[in-house]
Amino acid sequence: MSIRWFGGPGQSPGICEIPLATFQPALQRLSELHEHVAVVGTSKGAEAALLLAGRDVRIRAVAALSPSSVVWANVGPGSDGAQQPYRSSWSEHGQPLPFVPYDDSWMLADNDGPPVYRTLYEQSLVTFAARTAEAAIPVEHIRADLLVSAGGDDQLWPSDLFAEQIVQRRAAYQLSTRIVTHPGAGHRVRLPSEPEPSPAGTTRAHGGNALADTQQGKAVWEQLVDLLHLDS
Repeated sequence: MSIRWFGGPGQSPGICEIPLATFQPALQRLSELHEHVAVVGTSKGAEAALLLAGRDVRIRAVAALSPSSVVWANVGPGSDGAQQPYRSSWSEHGQPLPFVPYDDSWMLADNDGPPVYRTLYEQSLVTFAARTAEAAIPVEHIRADLLVSAGGDDQLWPSDLFAEQIVQRRAAYQLSTRIVTHPGAGHRVRLPSEPEPSPAGTTRAHGGNALADTQQGKAVWEQLVDLLHLDS
């Protein structure tokens, strides 16, 4: 089941204080169909998947592809149409979740291609280091089978760093995590048989290359088949 959780009718136009309850109808429907409920998300969707899995025991498996280890500020405007002041990407029971804001002193590098935002996140983690602990996604609460995937050449945000932080945080609680990484892969996870994405209209650099992204996607798919019991 795939749902639209922002930008639709009656929804926030951007990823701004999105209620985690938005996903509950889908989770309820899936849990009525089968006891093995899985959540798969990429990028900001992976951020949501991790938050949900730590709160809902019905989720038995979760795959977080190119994830974050912390909650970030909004991406795009909220329901009021404003992008600033910065607000959390997520909310729960009407309250925003603690988040890491963006460092407004960051300067976009001058290059010929799509803008690279990785350094914005890296710089913001340093600038707002005092806020990262409170904003950390509590992955130690996840009892589901967890897979994280990240590319070492992710140019949108440092998902390779985030993935390692997730693994380390869970290891401190004696919880195991599946992790798939590739040093040359980017932000996109290209699963087998998926077409190569067109560069036309790309507004942000994703990093990686066709070969590395394909190799990463193949390794991720092998783990997904097992994680989601697709071979049984």
